[in-house]
Amino acid sequence: MPNFIALETDIVRDLQNGGLDVNGQKPQRKISTGAGNPCRHCLQDVPEGEEMLILAHRPFDGLHAYAETGPIFLCARPCARGGTSGDLPVILTTSPDYLVKGYSADEHIVYGTGEVVTTADIQTKVADIFSNPDVAFIHVRSARNNCYQARIERD
Repeated sequence: MPNFIALETDIVRDLQNGGLDVNGQKPQRKISTGAGNPCRHCLQDVPEGEEMLILAHRPFDGLHAYAETGPIFLCARPCARGGTSGDLPVILTTSPDYLVKGYSADEHIVYGTGEVVTTADIQTKVADIFSNPDVAFIHVRSARNNCYQARIERD
């Protein structure tokens, strides 16, 4: 069973403590409206009325053509790391569909793996993508805004 992986706690704590995002900027601080503000660390929506961070994130180790950078939300206060299991995280249950696509070990998109799938079909699509031996990991992104949601790794 694949594992849904949240952002590493040390990276998130640095940002929560005033660290800079991948663009070298301090995260913006805003108040969450609740739904639609998914924290990429606890993999839950930032609770309504709570402070959140908005920042640029690049979920790749290297800089290359496939290393997309985009906006993400984080809880402003320390939160427990979510994920690291095969269970569908809460943040992947709030939209009717998501973009799911596979990447090779050198962080390039494995063409033919990307597809917008219904929330109910994410697990099936993940299993299908991982049947391709060229796929090292998978990203789940917003189907409407292309924002990074979570990484999925093989067991």
